[in-house]
Amino acid sequence: MTAPLPPSHTFAPTGRLRASINLGNPILANRNPATGQPFGVSVDLAQRLAQRLGVGIELVVFDTAGQSVEAVRNGAADVGFFAIDPLRGEGIAFTAPYVLIEGSYLVRQESPLQSNHEVDLPGTRVTVGKGSAYDLFLSRELRQAEIVRVASSQAVVDEFVRQGLDVAAGVRQQLEHDQRRHPGLRLLPGRFMVIQQAMGLPKDRGADAARYLHDFVEDMKSSGFVAAALNQHHIQGASVAPAATAP
Repeated sequence: MTAPLPPSHTFAPTGRLRASINLGNPILANRNPATGQPFGVSVDLAQRLAQRLGVGIELVVFDTAGQSVEAVRNGAADVGFFAIDPLRGEGIAFTAPYVLIEGSYLVRQESPLQSNHEVDLPGTRVTVGKGSAYDLFLSRELRQAEIVRVASSQAVVDEFVRQGLDVAAGVRQQLEHDQRRHPGLRLLPGRFMVIQQAMGLPKDRGADAARYLHDFVEDMKSSGFVAAALNQHHIQGASVAPAATAP
């Protein structure tokens, strides 16, 4: 059962729920090429939350995760959809994850690299989208390889090819899409990380709002809403996160 609803101005002080949507992760959101409007799992969740709160919705759309995080952190948006990461926790209250996503590596066919654990070698240059979950994770985990940051997750493979770099890191689905555009590339088997995608809101909205958002996410998982959204948007390689207890 969802926690009691806090006053609507707690979530939506402007009278509309401003939802930060990150287009840098194609599993969660994309832009309709005909209309220019965003769509995807995160958009569906934002719309359902606004409906529950009884307020209108305003989608605040960004091309990168870093921009989306900052919008919530500085109060320019009321809720957002993020990969859980310790560096992002400052100023943001996260729910438990609603979706789990695989992070993968892409290399050239002729690359000597055959497994994920071989990537962290001296002289290996790994391309990531600046401020993405992969950037934050690999910045902590890689000890010998060099990280090359590019403007966005969508630009990773293009820059990897253009600069002649060694490895591209990102969402498996994005890499598979780019692989079809650039012949001669292959994915390393398995995954180097599992990304926990959650919702979040500014911490200064208070504990009641954070509890309500947590319970909302749990309800969306248990009711089958998240699974249905993944299916509707033809998303593969992502799974509904398991149930979580209240924080």
